[in-house]
Amino acid sequence: MALITHKKNLFYAQLTRHLFFHNHLSSTELSELTGKSIPVTTQGLNELIKKGKVFESGFAESTGGRKPLLYSLTEGSLLIVSVAMDQLITKIALINEKNEIVGEIEKHNLKLADNPSSIAELIKILKNFVSRINKPDKVVGIGIGMPGFVDSLKGVNYSFLQTENGTLVEALENELHLPVFIENDSSLIALAELRWGAAYGRKNVMVINIGWGVGLGIISKGELFKGHDGFAGEFSHISLFDNQKLCSCGKYGCLETETSLVVIAQKAIKKMTEGELTVLKNLSENRIEEGARKILKAAKEGDKFSIEVISESAYHIGRGISILIHLLNPELVIISGIGSLAGKVWIAPVQIAINEHCIPKMAEHTEIKISKLGEEAALIGAAALVMEHFEEININLKKIEKVLIN
Repeated sequence: MALITHKKNLFYAQLTRHLFFHNHLSSTELSELTGKSIPVTTQGLNELIKKGKVFESGFAESTGGRKPLLYSLTEGSLLIVSVAMDQLITKIALINEKNEIVGEIEKHNLKLADNPSSIAELIKILKNFVSRINKPDKVVGIGIGMPGFVDSLKGVNYSFLQTENGTLVEALENELHLPVFIENDSSLIALAELRWGAAYGRKNVMVINIGWGVGLGIISKGELFKGHDGFAGEFSHISLFDNQKLCSCGKYGCLETETSLVVIAQKAIKKMTEGELTVLKNLSENRIEEGARKILKAAKEGDKFSIEVISESAYHIGRGISILIHLLNPELVIISGIGSLAGKVWIAPVQIAINEHCIPKMAEHTEIKISKLGEEAALIGAAALVMEHFEEININLKKIEKVLIN
């Protein structure tokens, strides 16, 4: 009996996961996705309806004949704590069953580099956040996107947030008493694009995460590709320049040294001190993040100075993308992350670099697009990470049984 109940719960979790990612589906579509027969699928849906976790949300458009009935997750059926970290700022949001942000996004200053108390600070921030959730029993897990060499299977970040004993995931779960999943931030942004963004329905896509570094998420054959150790996509550290600039990785001339938002802000400050005219004001080395955001906003609004500063970096990013096109022949390249707030300003210089550095036939069918997910891509991706592991939560921690069956 226990085994039968466990299998049922696992199937309920599978149905829930698919409904989360697709919003609404018919029993036929769910049958195809789960590999179960339509009668078994319908029975599972009916059980979840009885428990108040799923409801009949209407009818799909008819292609001839009877319109198929659609199913969706019930409002309030689950919650996810979603965390997006970069080297300077940690953002936290509560995300519901419709992949919508509930309430306000919290923003905390949390420096990762050379900060031995970073884990303690993160735990304190998360504990405080979770303690203020109205229905904490509905929280199924915490998803965290972070920079660095992240081994999501081992639960370790080899670049930041390192522990003396046990893994990072173990340290967080022991304190927070919730399932925790971690992943590289650029991979999660790619996951968000794959599930809900410009990469939806595409097979081979490169997602460029422009932030304090320049990350890369790779989608191959319609799935997230992470490589043998999970480290694929360290785009920032391709050595492209003979500039003798030391990169954060300890090597010289990496792509990051000429293209990150930090570099863009620093270049803008230098040019302004040299007397170049711009609408920008009060840029400071002490407030790099604020300055970078001002530049992105001004560029989108047409400030010539800001456009030119971004274009310099965009051209170099285009050089790096040219290498990716030669190696991986993607159908689409998406400019995402914080940098995407500048909009189409990136496209022209990136395309010029591709035209100059790519074999034309290789780049002939590669599109360049700006993400529509914006800054929220990282938070959306962190929520997707938890739901990707929804059945695993059921098997290992029995959290889903509590949420779905009680």
